[in-house]
Amino acid sequence: MAELWFVGAGLGDENDLSTRALEVLKRSQSVYAEEYTSLLEPGTFDRLGRLIGKPIGRLSRQEIESEGTLLAALSAGGPVALVVAGDPFFATTHVSLRSAVERSGHTWRYLPGASVFTAVSGFLGLSPYRFGRTVSVPFPDPSFQPTSPIESVVENRAQDLHTLLLLDLNPSAGKFMTATEAIAILSERDHGGRLFVPVLLLAVIARVGTAGVAAWFGRLARLKSMDFGPPLHSIVVPSQRLHVEEERALESFRVD
Repeated sequence: MAELWFVGAGLGDENDLSTRALEVLKRSQSVYAEEYTSLLEPGTFDRLGRLIGKPIGRLSRQEIESEGTLLAALSAGGPVALVVAGDPFFATTHVSLRSAVERSGHTWRYLPGASVFTAVSGFLGLSPYRFGRTVSVPFPDPSFQPTSPIESVVENRAQDLHTLLLLDLNPSAGKFMTATEAIAILSERDHGGRLFVPVLLLAVIARVGTAGVAAWFGRLARLKSMDFGPPLHSIVVPSQRLHVEEERALESFRVD
């Protein structure tokens, strides 16, 4: 029986890993990493490999979902570590993987990392308790143009809740949806102008968790043509009613 460590790497680079996490990686027989759910600073895993004194194997989404590579590494002897950008268990794929580890007779351990879910609300000054269902905005595809992201935001606002919108990415292809692209997609798909209209107030946050973090708050008409710089970008649609401290915090990012 071997042990698989799920290690959250946070949102920036190798410097965000805790001392405990580094100790786990150094004593692991093999270390793997994936970046399909989020993205760390360029070169992070190369520098981390030098820091822990061993190469870090890069796994694709397909390799994580198939589970074979990690289960084989566990069968060869552990411990084994999987380093994930952000926090490991915000992705259902990793929850599924830990179930497979259990079924194979192995065990797993968990080291949490900073996540976009908490970092966005914290940086903007919005209460994390007032966020509703998170929404993902996929890349445009002629055969797949869902309106469910818009419906989820409408439902959240009906309950006076904020909405975090996570934008699609494909790191292996160097593709990262920008907030500008997401606003255009949502506006186009919002048939009848239920929500994504020029006067809608939005917050955009870019590169949260890094030294280059920045945020903007204003009406859709103003934000839709702005350049928010390098990825990763996220969008927040605030609730219709803000607490006085939330309102004060957002106003510091006002661009209107």
